Amino acid sequence: MKKTPHIIVCPLDWGIGHATRCVPVIRELLNQKARVSIGADHRPLAFLKQEFPELQFIQFPGYKFSYPVNSNMAMKMALQAPAILNGIKKERKFLKKIILEYNIDGVISDNRFGLSSVAIPSVFISHQLSIRVPPYLAFTGSLLNKINRSYIAAFDECWIPDFESEPNLSGELSHLNPLPQNLFFIGPLSRFAYCTTGPQLNNQNEKVHYDILVILSGPEPQRSVLENLIIQQLKGTINTAAVIRGKPENKFNIETNDLIAIFPHLETEKLNHLIRSSKFIISRPGYSTVMDLAVSGAKAIFIPTPGQTEQEYLAHYYLKKKWFFSMSQKNFDLQHAIQEAEFYSGIKLNYDGSALASRISSLLAKA
Repeated sequence: MKKTPHIIVCPLDWGIGHATRCVPVIRELLNQKARVSIGADHRPLAFLKQEFPELQFIQFPGYKFSYPVNSNMAMKMALQAPAILNGIKKERKFLKKIILEYNIDGVISDNRFGLSSVAIPSVFISHQLSIRVPPYLAFTGSLLNKINRSYIAAFDECWIPDFESEPNLSGELSHLNPLPQNLFFIGPLSRFAYCTTGPQLNNQNEKVHYDILVILSGPEPQRSVLENLIIQQLKGTINTAAVIRGKPENKFNIETNDLIAIFPHLETEKLNHLIRSSKFIISRPGYSTVMDLAVSGAKAIFIPTPGQTEQEYLAHYYLKKKWFFSMSQKNFDLQHAIQEAEFYSGIKLNYDGSALASRISSLLAKA
């Protein structure tokens, strides 16, 4: 009798977005009777422990990456590159150790480049096959993308959380040819896919719970910079608002006044309900957040992280399609953004999860 495959799921630790989109992956693994362990660190570890308290957790050291406050993003990345490369080497060594120690049969990595393996099947999840670089660094684009593709090629499979055809959420980030030979489109990954059906946004019979729901995420210090900016502007309005700080490691709630409620974190079901019953969402255009909003059909205002080229591309991509309004952090004006966002439709994508289920079934057969 074949043993139950033991799969470890390892999200990157830059904010909690990589962890939130692993939720449907973990749930499908459990649905197909796999034994699941989670390798994570920092906020992803805290988040996934809340979502799956019954599972085994292995503290998997992260890259300790941070965004600059005012300095150049590209320069910051360049300065941190040696530490990131060292982190990739360390996680490759750590994976070899825990494969033996925990009898692991397969690994699913969300954007952790060092987790390919010749000993067990390995999967890489990413929506960013084409790395965006600022215009003044265009000469580096070809080299960076070759390095990116070489890491991806070391995995048995690369899963893209998007649709292959139009409409899709990632645009040129994952649809530029040539595509890797080990590539599979698995459809958007949202933690809300398993939620019970909540109230639909913009239903005239549905009472709006908040005018504005702010969802914060991403590495520091930019997460805190945006939090302070938005709260300051909210205090000058009569809008009711909730701010989700994206800090699952904090255990307490804060009430600022009758109009603004601040939470360190919300459970998936509660956040799903608030998204569906709030008039506008304000957030970074992080890809995991975008997938969650696409499942709920919510209207949103995006503020890309300054210098984060992937988010800047996505914000522009959605703006052109008239799906989501966006403004730069430097020029952000809450009242103007709300007025403009009325004319953007949001997007509602329906997905049945069959492509993800098929790839997991294939992985478990090889494990």
